Amino acid sequence: MKSSARRSGRDLKLLQGTWSITGLEIEGEKTPDSMLADARIVIKGSRFTSTGMGTLYEGTLKLDSSTQPAQLDLKFDAGPPTGETNLGIYKLDGDTWTLCLATRGSVRPSRFASTPGSGFALETLTRGIRPSVATPPISMKKRAVKDRAYRKKAKATEFEGEWQMVSGVMDGKAMEESLTQWVRRRTVGNETAVVAGPQTMMRMTFTYDASKSPKTIDYVNLHGPNKGAIQLGIYEFEGNLLRVCIAAPGAARPVQFQSLRGDGITFTVWKRL
Repeated sequence: MKSSARRSGRDLKLLQGTWSITGLEIEGEKTPDSMLADARIVIKGSRFTSTGMGTLYEGTLKLDSSTQPAQLDLKFDAGPPTGETNLGIYKLDGDTWTLCLATRGSVRPSRFASTPGSGFALETLTRGIRPSVATPPISMKKRAVKDRAYRKKAKATEFEGEWQMVSGVMDGKAMEESLTQWVRRRTVGNETAVVAGPQTMMRMTFTYDASKSPKTIDYVNLHGPNKGAIQLGIYEFEGNLLRVCIAAPGAARPVQFQSLRGDGITFTVWKRL
């Protein structure tokens, strides 16, 4: 027992510092490198902070190196998954750290693989900051202060709060239920983030006009490959459901709530939590 605790303590000591996320695969889908340019995790003591994925994630890290493969638990206390714990496994090889995390549920991965429907995320991290993104990001404390200040002054809209995805159709292709179950959107004021497990898929500001028919909504992307691009859409509320239809960047606004093959439109339905 003591030797196991010593090994876990040794690994925690080796993990101290900054790690760049150089590879990410969620349920078999590889994340484009362009979305990982500034993604990193900082370990300080038993705490972790993850930035560069569109929002700030923080929490505590618990290791158990007595198992094969070694196990870790990430308990979140800041960011969209606050209060949740991701179960995972890890391995250290010099300056390379590999993780496989369960982004939902209580089943821990048993191998370093991410397959469709598994809910597992496979991450590869390299010690230090990538030379191409060596400009220091905003400090963690400043980011937290900035986020709190924004929440205090942000004016709530009818989109306010957290939403669970019910269904999604992209370019005419329906998302599998196994994926939609762990996609959420969180809106504070006029800013929305769409997250899938540990990954921020989109973050944007928006304006809307409820006087139009159908009601219109316009997004400005703040994160990801479409950063800076404007997307035009329509929306409607039906009880506790929100239906949103968004065109591809630079395309004309949709006129009805549907997505057909080749039209580049994303049609999603969300349930308020």
